[in-house]
Amino acid sequence: MYSEDELIPISALQHLVFCPRQCALIHIEQVWTENVFTAEGRGLHEKVHETETESRDGVRIVRGLRLRSLELGLVGQADVVEFHEDASGAAVPSLAGLHRPFPVEYKRGKPKVDVCDEVQLCAQAMCLEEMLGVSIARGALFYGRPRRRKEVEFAETLRQQTRDTAGQLHELFRSRQTPKAAYSKKCESCSLMALCMPKITGIHKNIRHYLSQAGMDE
Repeated sequence: MYSEDELIPISALQHLVFCPRQCALIHIEQVWTENVFTAEGRGLHEKVHETETESRDGVRIVRGLRLRSLELGLVGQADVVEFHEDASGAAVPSLAGLHRPFPVEYKRGKPKVDVCDEVQLCAQAMCLEEMLGVSIARGALFYGRPRRRKEVEFAETLRQQTRDTAGQLHELFRSRQTPKAAYSKKCESCSLMALCMPKITGIHKNIRHYLSQAGMDE
């Protein structure tokens, strides 16, 4: 179990899966720049959080709910948590009856090729499970393009990946070391590309490899 002082933002999980170097630049070196993608994402989240709570079709919708897990050592905020009436659910403060939470995370773009968004959502669900003492089978990711939900099942494989990623995140924070850059296509959409300079790092790697192969390195 982690202490309150050791809690790390849930959002850092998404950054770590997407790119360990990006994660360290943002959360360890406190480096941040904005581009059109991050601006759109920030605007989307601000819009989502405009109204804190509402009821719709018998479902209580809560926005900006604070989350915490001492087991994972994480703290953060959910975009949306839907509380569905369920006889096998949990007692929720200020709500009559029993409810089962259904977390929904909003993303400005489209589904990614990796599972960084799924890990972030699963961490939110695991925080809710710890806080409310209830099991949560699934949640959803809402993508701005093409403006529809993608339902996510919190299978044990995803849960274990989330636990492992949380552990790796704490190790990264303890080490205080920023990983080296490794260029890939997804770097082009990163707001930190100009500061990270992954192509230059890649070139240096290639030069060292060439010199080594040619027997010219010292």
